[in-house]
Amino acid sequence: MEYSAQQIAALVKGEIEGNPAVTATKLDKIEEAGPGSLTFLSTHKYIPFLQNTKASIVIITDGITDERPAKTTTLIKVKDSRDAFAILLDVYHKQQLSKNGIEQFAVVSPTTKMGKDVYVGSFSYIGDDVQIGNNVKIFPGVYIGDNTRIGDNCIIYAGVKIYRATVLGNNCTLHSGVVIGGDGFGFVPNNENTYRKMPQVGNVVIEDNVEVGSNSTIDRATMGSTIIRKGVKIDNLVQVAHNCEIGENTVLAAQAGVAGSSKVGRDCMIGGQVGIIGHLTIGNRVKIAGKSGIASNVPDDAVLQGSPALPHMDFKKSYVVFSHLPEINKKIRDLEDKISK
Repeated sequence: MEYSAQQIAALVKGEIEGNPAVTATKLDKIEEAGPGSLTFLSTHKYIPFLQNTKASIVIITDGITDERPAKTTTLIKVKDSRDAFAILLDVYHKQQLSKNGIEQFAVVSPTTKMGKDVYVGSFSYIGDDVQIGNNVKIFPGVYIGDNTRIGDNCIIYAGVKIYRATVLGNNCTLHSGVVIGGDGFGFVPNNENTYRKMPQVGNVVIEDNVEVGSNSTIDRATMGSTIIRKGVKIDNLVQVAHNCEIGENTVLAAQAGVAGSSKVGRDCMIGGQVGIIGHLTIGNRVKIAGKSGIASNVPDDAVLQGSPALPHMDFKKSYVVFSHLPEINKKIRDLEDKISK
């Protein structure tokens, strides 16, 4: 990417102070920026870096400071520099994804149907009877199984594995290492003290505007579908087991796990390393603090913490008592001694 200050000012509706013809070819933090860098200043905390910055262009919130950078730096004053920089990051991101066509060494079944402006990277494999929407970007090393359906504007990064019959909605992003539709953990103990595998013949359905972080897994259903509703955001290293349902706009932080057949409501916030056992119902708008263990159904609007989880305020009160247990134990022993005497 290479943009002049004049082009950038037009994109973010800013006012230029300095050379409008100066160009930037990269994005950097203000404390690390060098010649050719574009950066921004939005808080007073970083004002000390402004005078000494070597950046070619700085987007700055109007009125935040009267200090001036070096003469080689051009300022672009805007109402909100953070918002303006976000606009530029979006432009930069879209440029990085402006790939089209099928690269050499990609394998695409002749029965696959593709929309417009699809990109398939080298060493990717797309199976039989797959349907792919418009403007989908499939990076190198992706596997897409037979009978999969992928909507418009999806981004599937390198190394993603999508098993057969998965349904992926519009505007979804799957980051590297994601596995969608692997077998659920279904094994039946028998009289021979071994485990018989229960075939997993269902699929995974992911609705629109879902993002799944690196190395997360969503298992296919034993029968029916594992369902991720629209707007769900899943962090890295999250496990969603077979026949689960995650409600609209729910977020799951890293290393959270939801066991088989549990249903999580909409607008929930589930912290890192939370464990939810199987066959539970978690209500809407529930908040669960990190490392909590959920072993029973949870009503709407609950805020939980601990393992096993308690209402958040009860946990905090209990922790106060727990932190004083050695002192309480000593007092009890002293009382027992007095009683015995």
